[in-house]
Amino acid sequence: AHQAVDVGLRHTGDVNRLMGDAGLVRNRLKLQSAVRNAAAVRAIQREHGSFAAYLWGFVGGAPVQGRRRSLAEVPTTTPLSDQISKDLKRRGCSFVGSTIIYAFMQAVGLVNDHVDKCFRRSVCASLK
Repeated sequence: AHQAVDVGLRHTGDVNRLMGDAGLVRNRLKLQSAVRNAAAVRAIQREHGSFAAYLWGFVGGAPVQGRRRSLAEVPTTTPLSDQISKDLKRRGCSFVGSTIIYAFMQAVGLVNDHVDKCFRRSVCASLK
């Protein structure tokens, strides 16, 4: 969605233009979703001051520290990703299932799922 917004996806009229762009995933449902999601994120920003503030509110402002001994223990979803997914859907977002949300939470640092023996675990655990 971020790439689509960056290339000018602001309203449904842009969907037809972008359907012809070979550099993008040309899935009409996903492009239409990006338009709706962008509007929903703007509403979240107005309500919470920023999308980051909205997200960090779910974890009390500090990353969730997973305690995993192996990659097999790292979940694909959690009750928290379920909660965020449901809230985003309630606000009009789509393509925001719990698995996607959990991967996003890992990518942006809301959760630290580095396994105990990983050299990055302690570094990430020290970030606030």
